[in-house]
Amino acid sequence: MRSYCALYVDVGYLLAAAATRVTGTSLRKGIVVSYPDLVARLIKDAEVASGLPLLRLHWYDSGNRPGGNPDSTQEAIGMLPRVKLRLGRTSPQGEQKGVDLRIGLDLAAHGRNRSVDVIYLLSGDDDLSEAVEEAQSHGMQVVLMAVPDRSGKPHAVSRHLIREADDLIVLDGAVVDDTVHVRQLQPETEVPLPAVAAGVAAAVEVPLPGPRVPASPVPEEPKPAAAAPRPTPAVLAGKVPHSPAPAAAAPGRLVWSSASDGIATGERPAVAPVVGQRELDLIDEVCRGVIATWSITASATDRTRLMSQKPFIPGDLDRALLLDLSARLDRYDVEDHLRFLLRDHFWEQVRQLDR
Repeated sequence: MRSYCALYVDVGYLLAAAATRVTGTSLRKGIVVSYPDLVARLIKDAEVASGLPLLRLHWYDSGNRPGGNPDSTQEAIGMLPRVKLRLGRTSPQGEQKGVDLRIGLDLAAHGRNRSVDVIYLLSGDDDLSEAVEEAQSHGMQVVLMAVPDRSGKPHAVSRHLIREADDLIVLDGAVVDDTVHVRQLQPETEVPLPAVAAGVAAAVEVPLPGPRVPASPVPEEPKPAAAAPRPTPAVLAGKVPHSPAPAAAAPGRLVWSSASDGIATGERPAVAPVVGQRELDLIDEVCRGVIATWSITASATDRTRLMSQKPFIPGDLDRALLLDLSARLDRYDVEDHLRFLLRDHFWEQVRQLDR
């Protein structure tokens, strides 16, 4: 019987990691993707790495229509050659449901059936560790694929998952850079947030990674014909005012959070731990990046809705905040006191934007 390899793609991980490489934050709304090109590049990498033809690429995502049904983009992906669409569903709070379970069940079933000789798993989710072990128990090789960050290191892959897998390979950064791009600003007549309007006047992309563009003053009467390059979200993040820094003499301070979005669990710590300056700086960096990327595509209605929901943070923004902080701290789980602090700083940054 002919030997094959298979590729399992955890789309949530892939797009969050790709967005982080391109924009500096994991918010998926900040990117546009050429899916046919991306799929073709992933298939080629799996075949080159294994030396075997690909039997099938399994595309795991949550259906974007009610009942877990695919939207038009997902339907088009499912029509690509050798691609099997495997969808979970999206909860009313925007959370993915059933995606990890589908990956785990397929790993176990394909391991028992010996459908392929090696499975390449493009994911970083620690919850898949037991499913990897199950597939291996039936003689299957399971190799992790990771998206590289800007330094070329694997982005946000659980150490436990790495230990359980047979190997870890990092994709060529060009796979992402050639197929995933910063979303362009769509023109609108509504007035954007003041701090964002200073740098977002046109819809011309500036590719990342690259040096920061120095801030320039906002003309009092901008000329409609002027079409300067639009800074990327990472550049905008550098232009958002920083939160007031603690006194230099204090290495850390006690913090609490009053924010709650209805998604995260856990009670506010009775005694808040001391948070170091490095963690505070990373939290501010994450908040600025997420807000800057979100502001690129947010309409005036979106901004008004965000403020009206305070202190509840929309699910996509909250997930991006937590994923980005986890990656910055190089810790898979973020402690509760840091989650509370992160959400407090998010609203502080939003208040500064709206001044």
